[in-house]
Amino acid sequence: MPFRPVESEKLSAAVVRQIEELILRGILQPGQRLPAERELADRLRVSRPSLRDAISQLEKQGLLVPKAGAGVYIADVLGSAFSPALVELFARNDEAVFDYLSFRRDMEGLAAERAARRASDTDLEVVQAVFDKMEAARGKRSAEEEARLDAEFHMSIIEASHNVVMLHMMRSMYQLLRDGVFYNRNVMFKQQTSRADLLDQHRAINAALQARDPKAARQAVETHLDYIETALRHNVRTAAQEEVARQRLDSLGTATRSVPVRQGKTG
Repeated sequence: MPFRPVESEKLSAAVVRQIEELILRGILQPGQRLPAERELADRLRVSRPSLRDAISQLEKQGLLVPKAGAGVYIADVLGSAFSPALVELFARNDEAVFDYLSFRRDMEGLAAERAARRASDTDLEVVQAVFDKMEAARGKRSAEEEARLDAEFHMSIIEASHNVVMLHMMRSMYQLLRDGVFYNRNVMFKQQTSRADLLDQHRAINAALQARDPKAARQAVETHLDYIETALRHNVRTAAQEEVARQRLDSLGTATRSVPVRQGKTG
């Protein structure tokens, strides 16, 4: 028979499982500090020795990182998704940004479709709350804050799709975006027209999700990312044209300086 004796689980093992689950679900995020030992032990209702044992195991697994005098932090497990050499290649390749957007279009379109079908009411409340912040931020005219909320809005949709592999993969992708590897998101919020367009696009995404319309949610995400791609291609083309114009101007200035100035005759 396949049965085995039932053994009681050590408290430290239960703590390990709970923290692992919180990291897996993206609730505890890289760089986040755990509460102080006494407070965390009280919350978990375990002894401090049991908590220390659990934290030690998680540190060995590479999920937690102790910092002298500062506490224990969630490890930056996303940092290994792309090697530094590959990140540098991304940064030097102009077409990588458009491959990145194509990837996001496919993944986020799928995530929005899944979220419209599978998200709980609480998941959709989170999406709505982030969008409400986006609307409120528009009046502050802070490109940095709008860019941050933009990323938070998209991640809330990924989270609502309830696919942990997609969650961590897309978090890694957004980290590259935050680090400016692909493009500076703040650029998208500088012009009044583009800012209004972007907010309208996010409004359409949110409306489709709140209506639980999978097809409309996916279409709204794809329309939004198509807009970003078009805007970025326009920026690349404009920058290239400006460089040519500057070269012409420099050439004209050189030519002018190279023409000898005739001295008038005297006497």
